[in-house]
Amino acid sequence: MSQSIRLWTSLGLAVSVSMAAAVSLGMTRFAYALLLPPMREDLSWTYTLAGAMNTFNALGYLVGALLTPWALKRWGAVRVLIVGSVLASLLMAMTGFFTQALYLLLQRFLAGVASAAVFVSGGLLAARLGAHLPSQSGLLLGIYYGGTGWGIVISALCVPAAIALSAAHHAQHTWSWAWWCLAFICAIISAALFLIRSHLNRWMPELSTASPAPSNEYQASLPTTTLSAPTQPAWRVWAPGLLGYGLFGVGYIGYMTFVVAVLREQGAPSDNITFFYAALGLAVVASSRIWAGLLNHFKGGQALAILNALLSVATLIPALTSAWPAMLLSGILFGGVFLSVVASTTAMVKHNLPASQWASGISAFTVVFAVGQIVGPTVVGWIADGPGGLQRGLVFSAAALLLGALVAWQQKPLQSQTS
Repeated sequence: MSQSIRLWTSLGLAVSVSMAAAVSLGMTRFAYALLLPPMREDLSWTYTLAGAMNTFNALGYLVGALLTPWALKRWGAVRVLIVGSVLASLLMAMTGFFTQALYLLLQRFLAGVASAAVFVSGGLLAARLGAHLPSQSGLLLGIYYGGTGWGIVISALCVPAAIALSAAHHAQHTWSWAWWCLAFICAIISAALFLIRSHLNRWMPELSTASPAPSNEYQASLPTTTLSAPTQPAWRVWAPGLLGYGLFGVGYIGYMTFVVAVLREQGAPSDNITFFYAALGLAVVASSRIWAGLLNHFKGGQALAILNALLSVATLIPALTSAWPAMLLSGILFGGVFLSVVASTTAMVKHNLPASQWASGISAFTVVFAVGQIVGPTVVGWIADGPGGLQRGLVFSAAALLLGALVAWQQKPLQSQTS
């Protein structure tokens, strides 16, 4: 197969798999930022309870991350991806039928489990796809994670329109229609992934079960040298990277949970909020190209550290000013960076471990990511209920991100630690 055909096929499949990221994070999780203000107003929530919704989502994400390696071994990445996407769509639709906090917390928890299954399996498939073109692996990973941006853009456009339509029909809980609209879109994406499952299995086969021809082609495309597994305990070898990534989870989720609420408190018009969130999502998509070289170049935690530091700056801006140009800059900078942090850990795993350990490596980083997200939303919400308001909560998030940058910088490539 020619290099150009291989490239275009890989790009097409990367875009297709990226739609799973749009489901798992772009809509299942990040649409909540747009729905938090109307739900909080309608259901009389405190900011602590509003933040707890994403804390439970992150707790479910942690459980899902722990269960996904077992599911991958039993059913394979493609099947886990599709089933998880279908379940996420169904759970999103269920949100519109409940108003009691307990049921909504449970729904957010279960949606987190499904999201982790989709995100981990999709990241693994993107990593396998990158093995066909090692020189473009950073770009292919970025395209996958950038799919979250398309989910954010869809949410930015869909949620206000659905709420306006429901208000025109005098619906009792206008936000319910938005959840149903998003669930319908996610169901369409899930159906599309099901239809191309044979192509996914061919180009991203299970290493232990692939048929001879695709397996040989896949193995031939792998780098000629791979690093041995570290001889030191994993927690010691990966400690700076894991801790830096966990602090990223603590810091970024506060911004993504409450930034729309901050805009609402500042009196931003609805059109400005829609534009802000759509611009943030488009910046996520663009980030796949912006940071591809960085992900390919650094083998240790340097990429994670640089991106964490940029996020800290973006998160601090809304805490210092309400000027619209500055807020828009904050959103674009944040969107252009935050999903590339996730991609940087997958790239770090690929740089430092053999292909047979990619699944466990990605899952380990996903676990600490989930732990950080469990802490972040409730703490920021608790701070926001105090005298400092949401701005002080964002200062906490910015500090966590800055600390994560300092810690991640200490992560060295495993080759230098085991040579």
